[in-house]
Amino acid sequence: MRKTFVLDTNVLLHDPAAITRFEDNNIVIPIEVVEEIDRFKRDPAEKGRNARQVSRLLDDLRALGNLADGVPNGDQGGTLKVVFCRAETLTQLPPELKAGNGDNNILAVALEEQRLEAVMGSQPPVVLVTKDTNLRIKADAVGLIAQDYTTDKVALDDLYPGLCEVWADAAQMDAVKQSPGLPVEGLEVPGVLQANEGVMLVDRAQPGHTFLTRYVAPTATLQPLQRAPKARLGRIQPRNREQTFALDLLLDPDIQLVTLVGKAGTGKTLLALAAGLHLVADERLYERLLVTRPVISLGKDLGYLPGDIEEKMGPWMQPIIDNLDFLLGNSPEDQGRGGSSGGGPGSGRAHGQRSQRSNWSDLKGMGLLEVEAISYIRGRSIPRQYMVVDEAQNLTPHEVKTIVTRVGEGTKIVLTGDPYQIDNPYVDAESNGLTWLVERFKGQQLAGHVTLMRGERSPLAELAANLL
Repeated sequence: MRKTFVLDTNVLLHDPAAITRFEDNNIVIPIEVVEEIDRFKRDPAEKGRNARQVSRLLDDLRALGNLADGVPNGDQGGTLKVVFCRAETLTQLPPELKAGNGDNNILAVALEEQRLEAVMGSQPPVVLVTKDTNLRIKADAVGLIAQDYTTDKVALDDLYPGLCEVWADAAQMDAVKQSPGLPVEGLEVPGVLQANEGVMLVDRAQPGHTFLTRYVAPTATLQPLQRAPKARLGRIQPRNREQTFALDLLLDPDIQLVTLVGKAGTGKTLLALAAGLHLVADERLYERLLVTRPVISLGKDLGYLPGDIEEKMGPWMQPIIDNLDFLLGNSPEDQGRGGSSGGGPGSGRAHGQRSQRSNWSDLKGMGLLEVEAISYIRGRSIPRQYMVVDEAQNLTPHEVKTIVTRVGEGTKIVLTGDPYQIDNPYVDAESNGLTWLVERFKGQQLAGHVTLMRGERSPLAELAANLL
């Protein structure tokens, strides 16, 4: 049955193309939404860009007729119209909702559409679509059907894990080690294997005997991991199978996009930086390591940060600095042990702090490291670099698209994040750009993904991630 969807402003600001995603159904846009879109169009951030795009889409539809009467919307038979809020409908709202603010006007339009459908006798469902939780509650209270906009949502329970287990007999366990690998035909594979998916073969006779492989889609075979077992990254070695699969993807220059998802302490950022430094400084496969992350604070913002762009980015890049110092073996703990030159118990700590600054500055001075603010990445073309986007769960799908489309020839991009640690109020665990990217690139030959499960930071950090 054809439905009538009344769209809230936040739906259009979240996805400007939302008006094209309702197939053969009818779309109603309250005039209050158009007013709010107009107020947002001067915003220099993503909301402003989306508002301007919505205005252009609606203006293009004007060529097909009068928006007040309804115009065709797409090739599937749907329609779109812009509707005013009638004063008499506002009077039918409960006394608490008669203030006439934006949300109440949108509720009134949805109620009017419901009444008109009932008068006409067709009575197709009228659904208010909004990302505002409180507005959905109000809609329920006045007898309206209300739904969240779920087109770009990815349920975490259904998120592609990037690896699986497959049972094999002794002959198959031996065959996978020989060229050209083990054909997947004849194996009891759970579902459909995706390109570059990690597969752990488990011996039926000896379940403790396992072998890590990767699925190669063009030949439909399982082949041993080529890079992770041979990697020499100093003090960094994979501690579990997920980290081994992740490291193999990170070190493969043919995999141009890698996504790593996992809770705190699973080693996402550390592995990405370790592989990046190795490929940039040792293998010389890329010109530099480019690191960026969203500038979204955990709690109350400290306010204005003085200095140039490098100094402003300093507090946001401190987690990256900590990881680099751990990789290079120059953390304050290392410097403070034993034979520090100079007297006093604080000399080791001071020397460690100087080493931190030195590591960061030396890598930048040699041209091996660059820090880029995501805010200024639009319009850039980034060739021959190893790019790490940390805390990518705080990005919207539009921002992730903007970043990935900056990738130039010979560049590898790695996005890491934890969907359960989101500080951006405009996305959640199921609608953020990182999980959206994982699902969109699933099965692509140029991409690989691993969901890291086990924390390796410390026993306390792992316990906290599981219990709190």
